Amino acid sequence: MRLTIADIARAAGVSTATVDRVLNDRVGVHARTRRRVLTAAQDLGYLDPAPAGAGAEPAALDFIVPGGTNTFFGVLSDALAEVAQRRSAEARIRVHRMEAFHPDALAAGLRDLAAQADGIALIALDHPAVRTTIREAAAAGVRVATLVSDIADVPRHAYVGIDNRAAGRLAGHLLGRFLRRPGPVALFAGSLSYRGHEERASGFRRILAEEFPALAVIETAEMHDDVEQSHRVAATLLRDTPDLAGIYNIGAGNRGIVRALEEAGQARQVAFIGHELTEYTRRFLLAGTMDAVIDQDPRQEAELAVDALLRAIRGGPAQVSLLRAQAIFRENME
Repeated sequence: MRLTIADIARAAGVSTATVDRVLNDRVGVHARTRRRVLTAAQDLGYLDPAPAGAGAEPAALDFIVPGGTNTFFGVLSDALAEVAQRRSAEARIRVHRMEAFHPDALAAGLRDLAAQADGIALIALDHPAVRTTIREAAAAGVRVATLVSDIADVPRHAYVGIDNRAAGRLAGHLLGRFLRRPGPVALFAGSLSYRGHEERASGFRRILAEEFPALAVIETAEMHDDVEQSHRVAATLLRDTPDLAGIYNIGAGNRGIVRALEEAGQARQVAFIGHELTEYTRRFLLAGTMDAVIDQDPRQEAELAVDALLRAIRGGPAQVSLLRAQAIFRENME
């Protein structure tokens, strides 16, 4: 079947007039759009593919990762840097550590990046200012992917991460099985404005209600992934709740919680489940201060996110890439 300009326009998500301008090398087309049209034309076989190492300019991909003391985000940033080095011929990948808990500042940073990027992947609060900026970027032709935590009601082209609701249910199942006596349990979060954290909390509460009704969640504290704030809140909680049976920490700040447990003489007495296998949680598992960690592979996540954005730039369909959430114990750490 003979390919037409309309086929290329459909694949690239642009008008036939734009395709005509690009193929005839006329002015008036943004560099980002020009790259997308040429890539679509090559992928469809309308144009010969560029020789390896020559021709098409690498796609401009920007990743927005929260800054701060969250160790997992540091590992994810390092993984993205490794992918950037290996795949520099097909993508120019930049990682931006931005303040995560100020949505207006985050939206401003996203808007600045969208002016030049072909694709953006971000871990961000599910907030009206962020959603509006994502819609603006998508309308301008930027391919957007969400990473680790999804965002509702936006034209994103991919989500790469775990099923966070299922991860929360897994945490609740483990905590319920670990505890030999009923008692109050505490729930710590980075921010419930993260859709992923909200889903983990919902899944955790749901399975406790279904299978372990004697375990009552007494507190949901938002720590903004801050180690010192986690320590202060955990210390107060342990002082005021001497019969505390368990803790589930949805986000970061595990170092502060462990310090409070040790100071209160409750390490190994209160069941403690958290997320992400890092240098710190590995140490806490070995010491027995943490009982389990629900992990996702940041290196696989980085690779899949780059693949998803490149596929979207080439006109591929929107998709969800779910990673496996794995329960890690002291006995099965690698």
